[in-house]
Amino acid sequence: MLLMTMQALGELAVLYPVNGAFYNYAVRFIDQSWGFAMGWDYAINWLTILPFEITAAGITIGYWARGATVNIGVWITVFLVALSAIQFFGVRGYGEVEFVLSTIKVLACTGFIILGIIIDCGGVPTDNRGYIGAKYWHHPGAFRNGFQGFCSVFVTASFAFGGTELTGLAAAEAENPKESIPKATRQVFWRITFFYVVSLFLIGLIVPSDSDVLLGSSGANTKASPFVYAIQLAGIKGLPSVFNAVITISVLSVANSCAFGSTRTMQALALQGMAPKFLAYVDKHGRPIPCIIIQLIFGLLAFVNEATAGATFFYWLLSLSGLANFFIWGSICLSHIRFRRAWKLQGHSLDELPYKASFGVVGSYIGLILNILCLMAQFYVALYPVGGSPDATNFFQSYLAAPVVIALYLFWKIYSRDWTLFIRAKDMDVLTGMRANVQELAADGTVAKPKVRSWMDYPKRVVGAFIWGLVFGWVEGVDTVGMGR
Repeated sequence: MLLMTMQALGELAVLYPVNGAFYNYAVRFIDQSWGFAMGWDYAINWLTILPFEITAAGITIGYWARGATVNIGVWITVFLVALSAIQFFGVRGYGEVEFVLSTIKVLACTGFIILGIIIDCGGVPTDNRGYIGAKYWHHPGAFRNGFQGFCSVFVTASFAFGGTELTGLAAAEAENPKESIPKATRQVFWRITFFYVVSLFLIGLIVPSDSDVLLGSSGANTKASPFVYAIQLAGIKGLPSVFNAVITISVLSVANSCAFGSTRTMQALALQGMAPKFLAYVDKHGRPIPCIIIQLIFGLLAFVNEATAGATFFYWLLSLSGLANFFIWGSICLSHIRFRRAWKLQGHSLDELPYKASFGVVGSYIGLILNILCLMAQFYVALYPVGGSPDATNFFQSYLAAPVVIALYLFWKIYSRDWTLFIRAKDMDVLTGMRANVQELAADGTVAKPKVRSWMDYPKRVVGAFIWGLVFGWVEGVDTVGMGR
């Protein structure tokens, strides 16, 4: 789903490197009201995740407490001050910090995958389990609670994948979108395969799914990371602390991305007249100061953990962002489908595009359908939760983002008094914001038509891409959009 979505976003972002990216595409190719809803839903998504991530960072620090009691508010303050300082360094500060943090994440994931294989094969002397193989896959089992259990993890997965689309959001600020954005979109497959699928598959092999350490964990209040627990089960000393430090760094990396995602979206909304005008202000260094201040104010919500009902508040806060990614990704695919329709209808050919999505419109249809299926699966789980019965509170905690999106959509319909359901393909503006030298770029086959000279080049390219992703590719894709080194 993400592979299809990022290919569609890459094509649009190279042709239209505009501020706000996919929110603008929804406004232009779907409907203004839907674009308004998507823009604010995305901004709210990142605004609410920031306090959650700061809290999670404070909790991971507690791993080293060893009985000592340090109020979590202390760590929240430290992290919030650090993030505030980064934001006032502008996009370069964000890129440089993300470069360092993401490099650490890549090295840690690579090291864990190697260690996981050794643990599974029984190569750790301190692990009395010996050869494990696929034992835990069969008992206690890989898929718990049947189809309901399978559906229940979709939102968790989308939460983890959130931020993949930041490459498109940064299109207007990339030094060379023609090269950096296609590179970032092409590397998505390798990042997903290596950093998500392989590492989590190994976790499933070496950590039992019915572990008491993992059961009952929720939200930021996780008792132990399965990565750390896997190392502890193997009896390896010292390394759990190292990996817990990596997890803390990873959480701070997400918090760093929160500030970038929300501030750029709010500023783009203000430029379109869909947010208060003062949010459009950008200083001479390119920093949207009012938006940054609002984001940091939301970060103060992390101190709600000091209250007795703090956990309940966070449940409702996160419910605002639970489904946001599905709506955003689905809208990107739909925007691409509608754009291709208008592009053809208005007499343009695919040869004019500087970069074409590898899977074309078919890929966008697949991405859109998969996003809709995920929304349907989450609706099913929200209505009939695992091990429970239908409950209004549980339903809205799981599905609150949907009525929020509908409310935002209807609000702009009423405010703008525009009752058209969608923009007709013949009326779409496919020229405004287009890259000036699009004809020259399209003629350059290095982006639109990568050449593979013989069938032997395929394995070479596969190995080369794997090594590049292993050594230099970072999970968030920040450097590949011209904001790092």
